[in-house]
Amino acid sequence: MAVVTELGYLGLGVSNMAAWREYASQVLGLQVFDEGETDRFYMRMDYQHHRYIVHNSGTDEQDYLGWRVAGPEEFDEMKRQLEAAGVEFRQCDAAECQERRVLDLIKFLDPGGNPTEVYHGPLIDYHKPFHPGRGMHGHFVTGDEGLGHLILRQTDVHKAYRFYTDVLGMRGSIEYHLQVPQAPGVIAKPVFMHCNGRDHTVAFVGGPAPKRINHLKFEVDNIDDVGLTHDIVRDRKLPVHLSLGKHSNDHMLTFYHVNPSGWLVEVGGVGRKATHQSEYYEYDMWGHDNEEPGYGLDLRLRYDWSKK
Repeated sequence: MAVVTELGYLGLGVSNMAAWREYASQVLGLQVFDEGETDRFYMRMDYQHHRYIVHNSGTDEQDYLGWRVAGPEEFDEMKRQLEAAGVEFRQCDAAECQERRVLDLIKFLDPGGNPTEVYHGPLIDYHKPFHPGRGMHGHFVTGDEGLGHLILRQTDVHKAYRFYTDVLGMRGSIEYHLQVPQAPGVIAKPVFMHCNGRDHTVAFVGGPAPKRINHLKFEVDNIDDVGLTHDIVRDRKLPVHLSLGKHSNDHMLTFYHVNPSGWLVEVGGVGRKATHQSEYYEYDMWGHDNEEPGYGLDLRLRYDWSKK
């Protein structure tokens, strides 16, 4: 069976290109560049040509995501797996492959209608060292763990779980039972999936949501970069949705803030790798208080120590 090995790139649609250029380089520390195109720019975080393409599409949304497979044999096997599962896909031509800077590419929709791509052979620019947009103490965690993680909207979580497990070859399970304060008695049960050493690469929460993406996670290897980004976010008065805290599943120290498109970015680091036995949690270790509600994670993540 062919399996996806990493979340290799994302396409983001935005309505304010200038705001995103400033935010990506000066808040997150990404390397921002273009190659003469007027309708897009690229965001880089390692030796790969890009990890993000930012399109001037006005959607303020995640427009597509790219899953890597190891090579041409796995790419062909993945096409056979999609066919066997009844998933329609389109083989892309040379021009589309060049646009993504990959050797081979197919496009399709996942069970939730999210535009999805599978590829092999990304362009790696080892002759061009990564230059962060502003100073960093360390580096972004990428390599064979991909660009980070995200929460994707799904209309049917079980159907999505079966697709990402049976067709794409990922592993995962429910990892939290979380209280929903605005709906007493309702328990959210998000599913987290991994395909490499990263604790999770994609997660699903059922129910309606205004955007395909809830949040995108950037992981750093030096805890001081979490603090530095936190200071920059506070100084620029960007809304913080969840305060600093430590997750129970990946043990990451993180916080969540709002980007120029109105959805969430999580910055964190220094946690643990994926476990291969399932377990679940009712709370995070500490923190992650909800400061600015209304961004899709209005959940009780911290235990209330005033309880008897």
